[in-house]
Amino acid sequence: MSLRRRTALRALAAATLAATGAPAFAQPAPVTLLNVSYDPTREFYVAFNQAFAAHWKGKTGQVVTIQQSHGGSGKQARAIIDGLAADVATLALAGDTDALHNNGNWIPKDWQKRLPHNSSPYTSTIVLVVRKGNPKGIKDWGDLAKPGVKVITPNPKTSGGARWNYLAAWEYARRSLGSDDKAKDFVARLYRNVPVLDTGARGSTITFGQRNQGDVLIAWENEAHLLNKEFGDKFDVVYPSLSILAEPAVTVVNKNVDKKGTRAVAEAYLQYLYSDEGQDLAGKHFYRPTSDKAAARYAKQFPRLNLFTIDQAFGGWAAASQAHFADGAQFDQIYTPK
Repeated sequence: MSLRRRTALRALAAATLAATGAPAFAQPAPVTLLNVSYDPTREFYVAFNQAFAAHWKGKTGQVVTIQQSHGGSGKQARAIIDGLAADVATLALAGDTDALHNNGNWIPKDWQKRLPHNSSPYTSTIVLVVRKGNPKGIKDWGDLAKPGVKVITPNPKTSGGARWNYLAAWEYARRSLGSDDKAKDFVARLYRNVPVLDTGARGSTITFGQRNQGDVLIAWENEAHLLNKEFGDKFDVVYPSLSILAEPAVTVVNKNVDKKGTRAVAEAYLQYLYSDEGQDLAGKHFYRPTSDKAAARYAKQFPRLNLFTIDQAFGGWAAASQAHFADGAQFDQIYTPK
């Protein structure tokens, strides 16, 4: 660059600074996002947020801070509806995310079409966690309804994970016993073995792992692996003969990002979940990646299972919620608070 050109640029920068009080080539203003998620994603998003912040700063020069909010998925959805200013919602099930459209049009009806795999960047399933050595001899869902077995699972009225748990048990019973009436009786007996219903999946994990209540925990697969990491080698994971393909979905919350001016970074944040780094972090935190590359890398830690989908067994989340979790529906009919 010539001396004349450098002198001109310095003069321009000086003039800009004098006129605006800011450098001519100022970095973009920092931005903060709020990710409202469900209970068991805490550790994953701590790692992912750091990775995305570094990626975004390197790409754009902008500093982004991501705040996290966690709780039962249903409660989190209601919090957004009631005004919690989430930029993105990464909830446990599409039915909770649908509520953001149905109650205030926070997101469009076709929100699942905006990202690959119906906006589910990773999947999971439901497993059984028992104490080391499996003293109760629990091998499958059927053992959870036996007398003397104490089962820990959260409340399906407030927890998305609890709904996956409930429906996995119901479908196992329907297939093995032959009817919805027999499935209802089985699930009623199972819930009679539940001493306490926490509001979220992490609360149930603490009840089982830290407070030493119960003989078996019905849990997300990633929570099951986290237990031994958190509390030492005190637990065994039992993979049941049948379970459900859990597909947590993610979305930008349109009303909030447009009001806050954060749409571009919020969209990039969710898209990065599908990147090589995002998929690798999902696998490291025991979520099942959707990319073939990451799935192959972590194949050894994820046993092949007989899985059914919510659409196959229950006709989708709207139908399942109405039949089982609405006021007066199947869950209310079988469960009496202790």
